[in-house]
Amino acid sequence: MSTSYDFDTVIDRRGTWCVQWDGVADRFGVDGLLPFTISDMDFATAPEVLAALRARIDHGVFGYTDWQQDDFSSAIAHWYETRYDTVIDTSGLVYAPSVLSQLSQLLQMWTSEGDGVVVHTPTYDGFRKAITGLGRELRGVPLGDPEALERELARADSKVLLLCSPHNPTGRVWTESELAGMASLAARHGAAVISDEIHADFVHGGRRHVPWTRVAGDGRWAVITSASKSFNFPALTGSYGLIGRPEDRTEFLRRMQTAEGLASPAVLSLTAHIAAYREGGAWLDAVRAYVTGNLDFVAERLNAAFPELGWEPPQAGYLAWIDLRKAGVQDDEALQRVLIERERVAVMPGSVYGAEGFVRLNVGCARSKVEAGVDALIRGVAAVRVAGA
Repeated sequence: MSTSYDFDTVIDRRGTWCVQWDGVADRFGVDGLLPFTISDMDFATAPEVLAALRARIDHGVFGYTDWQQDDFSSAIAHWYETRYDTVIDTSGLVYAPSVLSQLSQLLQMWTSEGDGVVVHTPTYDGFRKAITGLGRELRGVPLGDPEALERELARADSKVLLLCSPHNPTGRVWTESELAGMASLAARHGAAVISDEIHADFVHGGRRHVPWTRVAGDGRWAVITSASKSFNFPALTGSYGLIGRPEDRTEFLRRMQTAEGLASPAVLSLTAHIAAYREGGAWLDAVRAYVTGNLDFVAERLNAAFPELGWEPPQAGYLAWIDLRKAGVQDDEALQRVLIERERVAVMPGSVYGAEGFVRLNVGCARSKVEAGVDALIRGVAAVRVAGA
């Protein structure tokens, strides 16, 4: 399979029922905006994945499927060993339709209504919806504040530390010592840890993602993740996890197979995961390098317009988390009005994640689109500054 990939050619996603392009009016109230929103990419998935999917479709039979087979588990083990120098215990694997469905089940297993779930702020909005939707209390601690983290975990009814690793929306990559410190705190205060590692494969700048399994110890924990973010196939559904204690894994599987009625996984998701983890490494390295270039482009263009920002690309991911407060943006609504009504672009406001004066700009797309987006953002910020002067 060729290792030369084209990420510059724009693929028209309109009319494919995709949330980012066809569903933009649902969030922004206006159709036809150029979107930089939900965290999927505009790129076609790896050719190796496409080839595997075509072969499976050509078979023509799509009956009930079993995910508990060696082709799937060994592909995951291979990925962890080759990418993260980590040996995993595949007997701890579980499967679910999505990372958030795993999160929901684990919260129901390990907490009761009214219990606290500790998260770092700013917070991925999917976490907020899952926690509050189940009647649990979201307890936010500022990123990089270990004292606040311990204070919240020490509360008797703080039952879970929900970790995003790497962190969404900031792109922060946790070091092994930071993760070990969190593991120690959680163990000291009797809190379970759920580590969402779906952004792990997009770490930049020579940094390295450390799986929670490396620091977990004997505490109650779960890793929830999927290849769908890295290889851009979330529409196939499908995620997997690792659960530390055998009795917790048994209970999770019981819930999925009985209460949720999800004994049979999506076969194309299994096919895509296996192909991605066995054959897709070269494509992933190439797309990550391209995204790194996109992020560097944003930094160059943005800092040329507003040197006071001194913006640096995130440590991981394809989501540019940009603090615009030094450029005079304090009111998300004012900036959004300009971006939507004048610039005709859709960019996620920081208020979605609990941080006014920020934006989250998705650059998992062709460079030409990134250029249009960052230039629109610059003009929007300039307009807000003039209006507020």
